[in-house]
Order: sequence, then C-alpha cells, then structure tokens
Amino acid sequence: MAKSSTKKPVAKSKKELISAASYQFLTNYINNPSPVGFETSGQKIWLDYLTKYVDTTYTDAYGTAVGVINPTATFKVVIEAHADEISWFVNYINDQGLIYLKRNGGVDHQIAPSMRVWIHGKKGSVKAVFGWPAIHTRLSNPEQKEPQPKVDNLTLDCGARSKKEVEALGIHIGAVVTYQEGIDELANDFIIGRAFDNRVGGFMIAEVARLLKENKKKLPFGLYIVNAVQEEIGLRGAEMIARRIKPNIAIITDVTHDTHTPMINKAIEGDIECGKGPSLAYAPAIHNKLLAIVENTAKAKKIPVQFRTLSRSTGTDTDSFAYANEGCPSVLISMPLRYMHTTVEMIHKKDIVDTIQLMYETLLVLTPKTNLSYL
Repeated sequence: MAKSSTKKPVAKSKKELISAASYQFLTNYINNPSPVGFETSGQKIWLDYLTKYVDTTYTDAYGTAVGVINPTATFKVVIEAHADEISWFVNYINDQGLIYLKRNGGVDHQIAPSMRVWIHGKKGSVKAVFGWPAIHTRLSNPEQKEPQPKVDNLTLDCGARSKKEVEALGIHIGAVVTYQEGIDELANDFIIGRAFDNRVGGFMIAEVARLLKENKKKLPFGLYIVNAVQEEIGLRGAEMIARRIKPNIAIITDVTHDTHTPMINKAIEGDIECGKGPSLAYAPAIHNKLLAIVENTAKAKKIPVQFRTLSRSTGTDTDSFAYANEGCPSVLISMPLRYMHTTVEMIHKKDIVDTIQLMYETLLVLTPKTNLSYL
C-alpha cells in the first residue's frame, strides 16, 4: 500500500519528553495508513524500528507482528497493542464516477463530509474528498429537513466523471480508503492525529523494548512484544496470536476516553483526563492480582494513574488474551485520548512517557514465580 505524502513535523517540545529519534518513528508510523486487514506497510515500519531491540521477530498468517526477547524461555509475558486503524471500503461506483462506501471497522460517518482521503487502488493511492451539498442548496427549501450524513448518502469524488475514469485510476470494488490527516502538535505538549487508536500503543511497546535493551536489563522470562491486527473488527488478531504464543501473563495497552469534553457523561464513562497519567481498569477480564502489581509499581515509582470500570468486556485485546487457552492473567493499561475515531485524536506526551515507564517498571518486578493464584 502506498504511503500518504502528509508532511512529517518534528518534535518541538522544550521538555523533550520523547527523544527526537523516537518521535520521528512515531511520526512516520502515524502518518502511514494501516487500515484493518491491510496493516502490512505499518507493520514493516514497526518491525524495522523494533528489530534492533529484540532477539527475533516473526509475523503470523494475517500480519500480526511479534518481537521476542529470550525466545527459548518457557515462561512467557506479552506486552501488546493493536496496529489497525478504522477505514472505508469502496463498495459501489456509479455512472457519474461517484464512489459509495462501506465501513471497515467503527469509522464515524458523521465526521466524513468535506474530509480528504486516500483511495488505495491497484495503481497506487488516489486523492479524493467526501463531497457534501453546500449549505445554500441544503437550506434553499425551508420545508425540507436538514440532511444528515449517513453511510448511504456519502460519496467520494476523486475528479473522475464516469465509472470508466474511476477504474482507469486503479480504483476498484474493495479498495480501502483512509483519511489523509497526519500527526500535528498543539500547545502544552498535546499532539493530534488519526490512528493514535492504537498505533500509539504500538509505539509505546516498541519503546519499552528499546529501554530494556539500552538499559541492559535481563528478564527472567520470554518477552513477546505483540502488535496485533484486526482489533477494530472484533479483536481478531489478538485472538489468533494468543493461541499461538500461549502466554503466562499479558499486559495490554490501548486508548480510552478522556471524559473532560462536552457531551460525555462522567457518571457513565468515568473521570479520565489527558495529562494525568495512564488509566487502569477494573473488569472481569482484568486479573485482580496482576492489576495490584501494576498499581503498586505505579505507587513505588511515583507514576500517576487513573482508574475506570468496564462492564462485561473491556472492548480491547485484553479480552482475547484473558480468555485464550486455559486463561491468561491479563491487565489493561490505557492511554487517555480525546475525540476517538476522528482525524484529530488528541493525546498528551506526558501520558505516553508515563505509560511506557509503567509497562517497563512492571516487567522488571515480574518473575516466573510471581504469585497470581486467586486462592
């Protein structure tokens, strides 16, 4: 899949919370499209960065990428994120050259009008836009109800004016579509972009591997750094790789909602805010003793954390690992994020640093003799 040509900014934080080299990796990784089922190009970027910090790497049949430290060890610990981003499929091309779509993951149709996209076709990436009627025409009839964007009334316009012209560009049924917007910086160490859900997780687990290598830490177990595919359509990549690795412990990282924005009910979603540290969750799939180890590690290392509760399932790859095989003690460490599943997902650099540190320090206290028995 061809990369977008989005300009790649450089880090400007005076605090240098993230090194220039690491930030460049994050920038390249976020700006690269890696939609559900088509994660290959992003996985190549990730593996290229990770390889020098691990003993070996491999990918499975559907593209989940794994780096391993101490691959011969019998006790296995996983740190995991998911690599895929929400996107669209080309579903129908009409005679006028307008393109109708179908969701690929939980993409939000309400943000689509006027967005710029890449259509990843057989001849490379093609620029297009989500067209939407001008406000003048929408309001020209006062008796007419204001139209709302829906999947069946949204179309892409790539400049072609017939189906034949569209197909000549290499666009075909099943071509995947991603938004163009890439990473950018705001004031006070906030950064925005599409696909922080959850390639920021992929970045953080790679940084944990880097820290272990650079600090010459020797782990008494095998560490599997897992960047799973197809989370956005049902945790599928994690389900497959959990069966293959058969880990003894799994530490999952994903994003969670910052609830300090309008139209979010804290009584339902909890009280989580960007810049105040990673979020730890209570849920049936979360192993209580493992959660206590993470929490105690945070206290000992003075890493700020927040807490939330989740009903039935976590909605993350934690569920796939927790319930795989004979059951795997699992914990979820989440990155607070604003505006999930939009092109302006917003996170705070300090939360990234704190989450990396929390995973890193937790690994250093785990051993094959860690008591995770419920009784």
